[in-house]
Amino acid sequence: MTNAVNAILVTVFNILGNQTSLMLEAESETTEKTMSIDKSLLEKLEKLPAEKRREVEEFVEALLNKQKPKTKAKLRQDWAGALRDCRDQYTSLELQKKALEWRGD
Repeated sequence: MTNAVNAILVTVFNILGNQTSLMLEAESETTEKTMSIDKSLLEKLEKLPAEKRREVEEFVEALLNKQKPKTKAKLRQDWAGALRDCRDQYTSLELQKKALEWRGD
């Protein structure tokens, strides 16, 4: 197999969560079905041209990235106090109504 196919296979096996190694240890009917699915998938990947294999690899990477927990950024509050000069011109209620108007609510 080529390096590209090997890279795709490694990525696919990562998605499967090491099911392949578990399949080799177990001898149940379910395991045999899973092995045939994996084998079928591998055979299909090998038949694809290099460009399509790269697309499959990118798709698999996108699936892996969806599974990773996203870190939430802290809320920035560096704007606090920016309207201090307008305090005497507008009330908080007026500013709230204006903000709703800008948002289209």
